[in-house]
Amino acid sequence: MSSKNTPTHKWITPKELKELHGFGLSTQAKLRMDKKIPFYKIGNFIKYNLSDIDQWIKSNKVEMKA
Repeated sequence: MSSKNTPTHKWITPKELKELHGFGLSTQAKLRMDKKIPFYKIGNFIKYNLSDIDQWIKSNKVEMKA
């Protein structure tokens, strides 16, 4: 099996991010403007790397107090 056929990154659109994690489109826009969410802009297109988003979500974990 060749690793060339295995994608190393899963790219998603803002609409897909909304469907997967529930972040509304306007919330995403605000997070992008504030540079609080990792994203890529290619021309007029916004793309998210799913593994970057998963890491970003985990890095924003708030620990519970006992």
